[in-house]
Amino acid sequence: MTVGEGSEAPVPPRLRRDARRNRERLVEAAHAVFAEQGLEAPLDVIARRAGVGNATLYRHFPTRAALVDAVFRGQLAGTMEAGDRARRAADAWAGLADYLDAVFATLAADRGTNDLMTTRLPDVETLDAVHAHNRETVDVLLERARAQGVVRADVTTEDLLFALAALGRAVPPLAAAAGPDAWRRPLALFLEGLRGPAAGPRPLPGRPLDEEELGQVLGEMGPHRARPTDGSTGGAAAGGTAST
Repeated sequence: MTVGEGSEAPVPPRLRRDARRNRERLVEAAHAVFAEQGLEAPLDVIARRAGVGNATLYRHFPTRAALVDAVFRGQLAGTMEAGDRARRAADAWAGLADYLDAVFATLAADRGTNDLMTTRLPDVETLDAVHAHNRETVDVLLERARAQGVVRADVTTEDLLFALAALGRAVPPLAAAAGPDAWRRPLALFLEGLRGPAAGPRPLPGRPLDEEELGQVLGEMGPHRARPTDGSTGGAAAGGTAST
């Protein structure tokens, strides 16, 4: 499966007009709630935001994975396009830096997208395609960068993907504490650690966090972080199937 430009969530054929509209409202509501609260947001909050009952939600999307796939199908096409551009760059270091910049700009977009790209969620077809493309892009860029001497010879794809996922999880609280571009400085610092003998050090962008901002970021990264609610008790958070 390939996530192509402009691809949208497939809609089952022959849906009645009211059923089609309910599905569209659920996808719109889910996108907003996931952006605010992340992918673990209670599904009953999404149903209520869409103005429908839980049974209607489960008829259209029997599992959380099915809903996530419908919401984000096509949303991550830009990341894959950035990977394709990076692979064509003559300068391997510039290609890698530009690609990671595009990835982190996507991670900063909202909590739902960040959750989707920095964790593993089974059975989400769109996500599987993006992860596979991302890994292939990193493989290609690292191989070329090592050959050009601009990246450490001992760094592996797994090293890079693990570190990027860990750093990526900090992007939303960084934005909340220090502004929407606060992720640029730690990403630049990370990239400096990858540099090989043919690349010289560069100054870090932005400003460092102060003590209060660091405390805020670390607090927001914990499992106790505050989450906006619609008054829900979270009863549908597991996102399993339901009979209607």
